[in-house]
Amino acid sequence: MLSQESLALIDAEIAKYPADQKQSAVMGALRIAQAEKGWLKPDVIEYVADYLEMPAIAAYEVATFYNMYDTQPVGRHKITVCTNLPCALMGANEIAEHLKRKLGIGFGETTEDGRYTLKEGECMGACGDAPMCLHNNHKMHTHLTTEKVDELLDKME
Repeated sequence: MLSQESLALIDAEIAKYPADQKQSAVMGALRIAQAEKGWLKPDVIEYVADYLEMPAIAAYEVATFYNMYDTQPVGRHKITVCTNLPCALMGANEIAEHLKRKLGIGFGETTEDGRYTLKEGECMGACGDAPMCLHNNHKMHTHLTTEKVDELLDKME
């Protein structure tokens, strides 16, 4: 189900916790599985749960609670825009509307070509750098303007 490389990375996550607390590595394990598979299908979540010797429902709870996990297919470029109050006060809603117009999709949608998915996100802990977005859960882009968004999209092509 997962590559040997991913299993080795999960084993490294497991090693961070006491031997009888393997399930504590669930967030890292799901992140690793998603990085390999692109999104978390139910059978992938169940596989991770089995690997961590925990009930599948517990892994589902984690995968569906946090917005960094995708339980539906997403585009190659997932853009998550923070719309919490500090970002909103600094123009995040305008940035979001610009992205919606430019991509022709709304929050929770993917472009027809499968290139972009646009998500609305909760606070990402960088309020002083608002407005901001997260690209594929790994790259944070801060102090956004419509011009910076256009440049960012051009680089993602």
